[in-house]
Amino acid sequence: MLYRDLIPSRLGGRYIASHISIPGGGHVADWVHYHRVAVQLIAVRRGWVKVVYEEQGEPFVMRPGDLVLQPPQIRHRVLGSSAGLEVVEISCPALHETLADHDLDLPTAIDETRRFGGQSFARHIAADAQWTPWQGGEAQVTPIRDATGGIAEVKFVRATGASPIRFEPHDGELVLGFVLEGSARLEVREGFPLGPADSFVIPPGESWALAGASPDFRLLHVTTARLG
Repeated sequence: MLYRDLIPSRLGGRYIASHISIPGGGHVADWVHYHRVAVQLIAVRRGWVKVVYEEQGEPFVMRPGDLVLQPPQIRHRVLGSSAGLEVVEISCPALHETLADHDLDLPTAIDETRRFGGQSFARHIAADAQWTPWQGGEAQVTPIRDATGGIAEVKFVRATGASPIRFEPHDGELVLGFVLEGSARLEVREGFPLGPADSFVIPPGESWALAGASPDFRLLHVTTARLG
C-alpha cells in the first residue's frame, strides 16, 4: 500500500488523514486486527475492496462513494481489492496502536446491538443513498453522526449549478475536505484552486465556500466535535 499524508501537521498529533492506494489488485495479505482509536473512517475513492468486520456478518465489497466507520477496537480484515484501489482513511489520534487478534475467526454472526468503545459500526452505501438539497448544492448524509454519538459527521457533497456551496462555521476540532473528483475554488480568507485528490483543513469558527465547481465535482466533507 502507498500512503499520502493529507494533513502534514497532523494538527499537533491529533488527527491523521491518509490517501491510500494499492496499485496491484487481488488477495491482500492481511490478518484479523484492530486499532486503539477514538475515531476512524474509511471512504473509497476508486476501485473496490472486500472487507469483513466483527459481528457484521459475511464479507462485503466497498465501491466508490462507500464509507465505513470502524469503531474503536472492532476486529476486521481486508481480504482483497481491485488494481488501483484508492481510499481515504481518517483517524484520531494520529499515532495509535494496531494489534493482531489471532484467536478470532471472521466472519461472525450479526449482532446489531453491539457497541465498540461507545460507538456502533456504520456503513454508507453510495448506490443506495439519495442526494438532497444542501447549502446551495446537494449532499448524501451518512449514518456516522448517530453511530458515533455526535463525535463525527460525514457528508458527500456535489454542486448542482453555478451557485456557490456555502459552509457554516464549525466549532469542533476538525473540518476536512477531500476532493474525490472534479474541480472547484475554495473561498476562505482568499481563494485556492482545488483539483482531484486535493485536501484542505479549515480552522474552527471560520465560514467558507466552494465556487465554480465542475459538473463532476464531488467532495468528502468530515467534521468532528471537541473530543476529550
